[in-house]
Amino acid sequence: HVQLVESGGGSVQAGGSLRLSCAASGYTYSSYCMGWFRQAPGKEREGVAVISRGDPYTYYADSVKGRFTVSLVDHVSTLYLQMDNLQPEDTAMYYCAATPWVPPSTRVRADGYPYWGQGTQVTVS
Repeated sequence: HVQLVESGGGSVQAGGSLRLSCAASGYTYSSYCMGWFRQAPGKEREGVAVISRGDPYTYYADSVKGRFTVSLVDHVSTLYLQMDNLQPEDTAMYYCAATPWVPPSTRVRADGYPYWGQGTQVTVS
């Protein structure tokens, strides 16, 4: 039974930083992808950052490049998202997601991920 538990959301002023964490358990795949997605009210869920265990692929949405950094620490089964220089348009519910290894062309699509966390709110004012 795969479980993903996010933490680290909150409210910050524009220009501030937050670090999101996603603790994974019950995951037995040797190669997999994990990512951060976000959804603002009235908008579709979008891929923010994706990382793969098994190849050097990393993806960032254009809107967060240079400001967000995704990392995966295997020995503690935790995915991180360091978010710097946050802006009001980053306000959203942020979700952690995981999937067994899939080709890069499908890694940024939310419908490609069978496992999801409960989400953590990020509010930037």
